[in-house]
Amino acid sequence: MIHGAHSPDRKGNFTMTSARIRWRLPLLLGLAGAVAGCSGDRAESKQPPPRPVVAVAVAPVEQKAMPLQIQAIGTVEAYAVVSVRAQVGGELQRVHIKEGQAVRKGDVLFTIDPRTYEAAVAQAEANVARDQVQVQQARAVLERDISRVAQTKAALARDEAQSKNAQVQVERYADLFKRELIAQEQYDQIRTNAEALAATVQADQADVRSAEETVRADQAAIRSAEQTVRADEAAVTNAKIQLGYTTIRSPVDGRAGSLMLNEGNIVRAGGTSDSTLLVINQVRPIYVSFTVPQQQLPSIRRYMQEGTLGVSAAPTGDPRAATGVVTFVDNLVDVATGTIRLKATFPNEENNLWPGQFANVTLTLASEPDAIVVPSAALQSGPQGAYVFVAKPDSTAESRRVTVARTQGNETVIAKGLQAGEKVVTDGQPRLTQGAKIEIRTAGGPGGGGSGGGGRAGAAGGERPAGAGPPAGAERPAGAERPASAGRPPGAEQRPAADPASGAAKPPAAERPRSP
Repeated sequence: MIHGAHSPDRKGNFTMTSARIRWRLPLLLGLAGAVAGCSGDRAESKQPPPRPVVAVAVAPVEQKAMPLQIQAIGTVEAYAVVSVRAQVGGELQRVHIKEGQAVRKGDVLFTIDPRTYEAAVAQAEANVARDQVQVQQARAVLERDISRVAQTKAALARDEAQSKNAQVQVERYADLFKRELIAQEQYDQIRTNAEALAATVQADQADVRSAEETVRADQAAIRSAEQTVRADEAAVTNAKIQLGYTTIRSPVDGRAGSLMLNEGNIVRAGGTSDSTLLVINQVRPIYVSFTVPQQQLPSIRRYMQEGTLGVSAAPTGDPRAATGVVTFVDNLVDVATGTIRLKATFPNEENNLWPGQFANVTLTLASEPDAIVVPSAALQSGPQGAYVFVAKPDSTAESRRVTVARTQGNETVIAKGLQAGEKVVTDGQPRLTQGAKIEIRTAGGPGGGGSGGGGRAGAAGGERPAGAGPPAGAERPAGAERPASAGRPPGAEQRPAADPASGAAKPPAAERPRSP
């Protein structure tokens, strides 16, 4: 009977045969060598490799005056928009301008057929002449009646004198009649004369009153005639105004738009069917309207109380920026957007602002002197906040935390952490660590200095050939990755004895297990 790989001892336990030990010994030695090699690699890796030099771009930290600005998108608006319409109807006789032409205030734009209105002026002037004659006639009547008043007053004065004299005679003859010095008949005659003269005085007074009433009537007639003349003169003025409307002039300096009607068309005026002939936009000066968040309103009002606020506007596609001042702040915040509308006025002498354009608006509130400024590209964000890499004189990089005051365009104002004259890294930060060696790139260097850094990194990698990985045989020995497993079948454990790579010969016959 042939025994298996394990033979029982006296107590019934199985023991490993000498042949088994022989073919496992080389495997264990190889595993021990691999472990020793890995231990050596760990020992070597404890020594850090030299750090590669990183090529970076730097910029100086500047101390300068930094404006406090608000950026917005604005719309250019005409300073005044005038729709030129006809105020009288008629045939459009002549057009004096061309489309898009620059016009000045008072320039003739259109002429409407004036003949109808010239006739109206002539008729009104004739009415004035007629009524002026009537005024003159009324004044002549007044003078005549005034003379009559004077005559009646003279007659009244005469009759009053005679009446007084007759009254004195009546009193005198009454005394004589009492003393019977005169006859009754004579006394009655004197008294009758006195009464007749008194009645004449009363008649004269009535004539005076009548003459005065006639004079007042003549004066009223004169005033009426004069008012008629004034009405006629007003009609003449209105007719001349209507005649003047046949010549249409520009009310403002500006630029003409498209012509709505050409020569020969009938122009209508009044009501909803009046004709718009032209639209003129005043572009000198000109407005730029823009909105800012309502949170900026208190600052804007505060700085406006200190003086005017400057605004620059650069139209889209035009590098030239026009300068103006804020002249209008709306009285209402837009509840839908939470913004407030502002308008700035620009002289626009070069006509680089045009109604309807979009423009990049910069509102300058104030200027902060001696501010510490760095390029915004130098700022990095970390768990502890903003930081920058500072290029030290010994060509190393220092990571330094900073406090950002505000960002204005491509520049950032630093409140704390930097000093003027220092240099900060603006490109290459992802490859930097604290104390890393750096090489400042020059603007004209080939590749920007980046290839040099890569070469050094490759050299450093070549100093550790072992770091690329151990040989295949040492990295994955058969016994190292798969130590003896109790779960394998006994037949599998006998295969290494027949493996020629193990270097072990078959056990001699004397050592082979013998059958009982």
